[in-house]
Amino acid sequence: MQFIDRITIKVTAGTGGHGKSAFRREKFVAKGGPSGGDGGRGGDVIFRVDNNMNTLLDFRYHRKFTAKNGENGDIKNQYGHNAPPCIVKVPQGTLVKDADTGEILADLTELGQEAVIAKGGRGGRGNAKFANSANRAPTFAEFGEPGEVKNLLLELKLLADVGLVGYPSVGKSSLVSKVSAARPEIAEYHFTTITPVLGVVNVGELGDEKTFVMADIPGLIDGASEGVGLGHDFLRHVERTKIIVHIVDASGIEGRDPVEDYYKINKELKLYSEKIARRTQILAANKMDLPGAEENLLRLRELAEKEGIQLFPICAATGQGLKDLINAVAKALDEYVEEPDTEEGEKVYEAQAEDPDKITISRNISGEFVVSGKALEKLVAMTNFGNDEAVRRFQYIWRIKGIDKKLQERGIKEGETVHIGDMEFEYRE
Repeated sequence: MQFIDRITIKVTAGTGGHGKSAFRREKFVAKGGPSGGDGGRGGDVIFRVDNNMNTLLDFRYHRKFTAKNGENGDIKNQYGHNAPPCIVKVPQGTLVKDADTGEILADLTELGQEAVIAKGGRGGRGNAKFANSANRAPTFAEFGEPGEVKNLLLELKLLADVGLVGYPSVGKSSLVSKVSAARPEIAEYHFTTITPVLGVVNVGELGDEKTFVMADIPGLIDGASEGVGLGHDFLRHVERTKIIVHIVDASGIEGRDPVEDYYKINKELKLYSEKIARRTQILAANKMDLPGAEENLLRLRELAEKEGIQLFPICAATGQGLKDLINAVAKALDEYVEEPDTEEGEKVYEAQAEDPDKITISRNISGEFVVSGKALEKLVAMTNFGNDEAVRRFQYIWRIKGIDKKLQERGIKEGETVHIGDMEFEYRE
């Protein structure tokens, strides 16, 4: 199965149902008056974590998700039905970002967790809602409010307790295959593992077993933090791990120095994320059965003492030293204390009270005026400009908000074009 962990999609929430313009006409009911009902609310787009998904592959050929619109209002003050939500299933560990702004909308890490990503529009009001002492028989009703439309970037960050890092071909896949039931591809060439592999490790005696999830992260190389090779794609999956097991080739059989390898990989981790670089590391000196390993082990012991980390000489191929390593990892997990999330690289946006009545006026590249404002754009979208009474109501609100005066201050002239949302008007004094 192909592993997809980063993809862009588009979601569209449902538009609210239109309000109804109707009048009550029943025998023996004098002056029945307006009786148009409100439209139903449009459906939300909701993301839900599903246990049966472990990759974003399903989104490769299905990139547009649209919720249903609310039902229109009807006569006799009948309200339209609210539309059901559009449920989008995602794997555990999915980070949802707004592709246009970079805003983090949701971090879905728990099974069954849900998040409303795009809200449906409210239903338009029927003409019965606009009746008052000054206008007892309004003939207009509102259109439904458009639902939110968002371009999203989905990133999957695997949820593992332990991440294995190191250069290609240092024995990460061999280690995972020895201590768990996972069977990653193992061969004598670099980048045999091109996607992360998860394995469940059992620790302890029968009846008192503990388990943790170990992730085989594909090999890192120099420049990984800058995207060299598949650097960012690989490093993303280290972010959620609690403990890092750093594996080096103690034999140096490929001509690399294991001590230099350790510092180079840590440099890439630090350049990518300071938080990852501060994570607890356990150093595993692999391939101890090969010539040259014992000589390098002395230097690795000096390195471990200097850096204040644990060192375990192992041989993943034969199983030598793996029990001690796994027990040390399990103990480190028991002592793990989560670090407060102060990552500078990810900007988390907090909900701020935006003034819906704020109006800004600018010009587009053609020199035409563009009037922007959340409440005003919503009014334009929900006004039926085919109804004279609805147009008069819009003009009244336009004057109350002082938009004419603001446009005149910006130097607008008779006959110039004004844009509000998707509508285009010709300015008349």
